[in-house]
Amino acid sequence: MFCALAAVAQPAAQQAGQSQSATEKPAQQPAAQDQPQPPRIRSGINFVRVDIIVTDRQGNPVLDLKQEDFRLKEDGKPQAIESFSVVRINEGDQIDGPPPMEIRSIYDEQREAARPDVRLFVLLLDDYHVRRGNDMSVRKPLIDFIQNQLGANDMVAVMYPLTSVNALSFTRNRKSLISAVERFEGRRFDYRPRNEFEEKYAYYPTEVVERIRTEVTMGAIRGAAVKLGGLREGRKSIILVSEGFTNQLPPQMNDPIAAMPGVGNPNRRNPNAANSDRSEFMAMANMISDLTVIFQDANRNNTSIYAVDPRGLAPFEYDINQGVGLQVDKKHLDQSLDNLRALADNTDGRAIINRNDLARGMQQIIRDSSSYYLIGYNSSQAPTDGKFHKIDVEVTRKGVDVRARKGYWAYTAEDAARAAAPVKEAPAAVSNALATLAEPPRGRPARFWIGTTRGEAGKARVTFVWEPIPPGPGDSRKPGADGVSFVTVTALAPDGRPIFRGKVPDQPTPAATTSAPAGSSAPPAALTSASFEAPPGPLQLRLSVQNADGQVMDSALQELTVPDYTKVQVALSTPRLFRARTPRDAQAVLANPAAVPTADRTFSRTERMIVRFDAFGPGESKPAVTARLLNRGGTPMSDLQVQAAASGSTQIEVPLAQLAAGDYLLELTAKGDAGSAQELIAFKLR
Repeated sequence: MFCALAAVAQPAAQQAGQSQSATEKPAQQPAAQDQPQPPRIRSGINFVRVDIIVTDRQGNPVLDLKQEDFRLKEDGKPQAIESFSVVRINEGDQIDGPPPMEIRSIYDEQREAARPDVRLFVLLLDDYHVRRGNDMSVRKPLIDFIQNQLGANDMVAVMYPLTSVNALSFTRNRKSLISAVERFEGRRFDYRPRNEFEEKYAYYPTEVVERIRTEVTMGAIRGAAVKLGGLREGRKSIILVSEGFTNQLPPQMNDPIAAMPGVGNPNRRNPNAANSDRSEFMAMANMISDLTVIFQDANRNNTSIYAVDPRGLAPFEYDINQGVGLQVDKKHLDQSLDNLRALADNTDGRAIINRNDLARGMQQIIRDSSSYYLIGYNSSQAPTDGKFHKIDVEVTRKGVDVRARKGYWAYTAEDAARAAAPVKEAPAAVSNALATLAEPPRGRPARFWIGTTRGEAGKARVTFVWEPIPPGPGDSRKPGADGVSFVTVTALAPDGRPIFRGKVPDQPTPAATTSAPAGSSAPPAALTSASFEAPPGPLQLRLSVQNADGQVMDSALQELTVPDYTKVQVALSTPRLFRARTPRDAQAVLANPAAVPTADRTFSRTERMIVRFDAFGPGESKPAVTARLLNRGGTPMSDLQVQAAASGSTQIEVPLAQLAAGDYLLELTAKGDAGSAQELIAFKLR
């Protein structure tokens, strides 16, 4: 399979990174520079960045070259170097310097990642493609890498295939990184579902499930590359812990139902069973296509992939009890290793495979990221053909080895047009809905939600919900002892007359009513509410957040206009969102008309989101209700099924597992003979 990969992705087969003697002059000779210039941030679809590693014959970095010592060609044509910088990261300087800043927010992350003395790594633990047992053997070299190889300023993010890129956070906390590695559990060929996403395909054929898992992991690699590319220009690295990918299983393992291994598979104990040549060829072609997309994203974002095979020196791909013939086993083992080699070779990384000494390979990752040249140029060809364009780097100095990315994949004409097109402004209704996703300012102890629906005697029923926000890093509050106990709510009419006053809840509630997300270290969050009747018109809510001792922790003032549901022909109540983390949670919400909604608008793909609202027409008439899912630009994505709740309300179960991370909108529309009403509600998926 490696030959086929090399034939399609030529950069993997060419040794363009080796040093060559300088036999011709460049088209343009830059002026000599006494000192390396700081990197200049450039942009544009034709601007290409190349990081170059130069070493002597002993493998030591060579960092005294000047810009005029480099010659760079694209597809054989000389290119003018426009930006040049030398990146040196000395771990001794980090030890002697000031202590590194703790990463407490996304702003800290972005600021620190842009520093030239910071190395950036994403540790992708591919549990879908690591066997149980091999995960334990790779823990020691990974922990040694974290403890002994990382510098004080280095930043690392740990992710799994199902980790959302939006949830990817970088840290310098070595204890948390080691804890994540110690919890790493391989699941290769174990198809028992562990979340809602996996439940959807657990009963598909095993080969289909394996293909889905491969697509998920490849999507995670691409997402990590894009995330790293958005943080800074210089070299970044993805450390992929994986045993390689496959698009096709041998017949002995291709069970009709993945979650029921061995049931209904006539080839389970037949070592002579084999797939057809045609199916093998199609699986290989699909794999090449998928890998090519990864090469494109990694190279565009100047990200190198280091593939670490936890098996070490791997003699077999499958266990003896799986009944796979030796020839088929050898072929699939070679394919999985070739996939890892291709990922590394085409992104200027290294494949740490077929070796029992993983620690030496991990040391090379640090060396590659510590000393290199960063060069940028505007392509004179300005290609928009979507094809691969080869990059050759030479230096005038003899006796050195040169490693650089083999090339890059150009944008297509359509990609270039989209990149150059002016950004379209979203409609005002969409922008207003997305504005509600803004997180409360850092340090706030609680978040609030206020909604209205039709009440009695011409009034509206106002519902107030609050949820405590667990203290984040650097927050002086201590979980539990300094936690929010209740909120005092005062609702005032325009003339200052109190309409409602009370504590929510009436008595302090020390215990939580909802569980924390899977994998979260945050304590469970209490969720409480109160409802009262209010006449139509302006309403002012004064909120006082207090602890169990009655000490005021925070206060807020919110203005609200209560709708007059008696004068509108068609109206919608404020939509209420509910979070369900298990099927049992979902059933409880669906069966409880008085369930308390969540004030948070951020959900996980492993959770379920239920939306409940009321639609009103003249008298007792019920308008027709429809719902659609929109992207953050307001473009429709799909229609949603609307159901009647037991309480007479309308409710929707929004499928989250199949969506990518990002911001979305729900468009709720009610239409009747007298008119129509529409509501947009935004939510974030991580």
